[in-house]
Amino acid sequence: MTRRPVGTATRGTTNPNRLRRMDRWIAAAHGAALRRGEAPPVAVDLGYGAAPWTAVELLTRLRTADPRCRVVGIEIDPERVTAARPYEREGLDFRHGGFEVPVDGPVALIRAANVLRQYDEDAVAEVWARLCGRLTPGGLLVEGTCDEIGRRHVWVALGPEGPRTVTFATRLGSLEHPSDLAERLPKALIHRNVPGEPVHAFLRDFDRAWAAAAPYASLGARQRWISAVRRLAADWPVCDDRRRWRQGEVTVAWEALAPRL
Repeated sequence: MTRRPVGTATRGTTNPNRLRRMDRWIAAAHGAALRRGEAPPVAVDLGYGAAPWTAVELLTRLRTADPRCRVVGIEIDPERVTAARPYEREGLDFRHGGFEVPVDGPVALIRAANVLRQYDEDAVAEVWARLCGRLTPGGLLVEGTCDEIGRRHVWVALGPEGPRTVTFATRLGSLEHPSDLAERLPKALIHRNVPGEPVHAFLRDFDRAWAAAAPYASLGARQRWISAVRRLAADWPVCDDRRRWRQGEVTVAWEALAPRL
């Protein structure tokens, strides 16, 4: 008897290049871990949507980190799987399923972008635990939210042990204030952007650092962002360095932003 997939269908909204910021971060931050294994690493694009573009692009970008990578696109809507099948090729296939992740054996990477946004906040921990349970030792779950064309994106990176970091990424030319990213916080954090919660304090301090870095605006938005993040790092556990800041990113330890009980 075939089991019913775990989860509910998303709206399916997708666009080419929508997840480029997340993909590039994964290749840079997790590439060494992908290469470390003896077997070719398997990555899952969970809930890729009405068109398969994000899975196709994930394969291309991960293969810059490890040419052996395979990608499996998983969708809970069987019609979307059927529509994606013509795009299958060596290293890329599509399967019907949900949070149970119907792939043989553990996987090195699960990317779940814009999947949990429709769920209740109370459901997040259970989904995270289920997905992390499918990872290899040292594997990575990346779960987050972005806008329709990928200008603003926030994601949580998790390992088998649980959440590790939160990354804020943006197209700097479109940014007025770092707190503009609040609307793209993942489900675990978006309802916590209120006074008294760490993520609210972080975005407040980021806006202040951005304002203090205003003199750098004459050198461009990138230099202003770098200066603001450097100021921010004096009070918050920033995990990355200037190489990533130049991309319009900043990554912070999860423990600093985790919701208060």
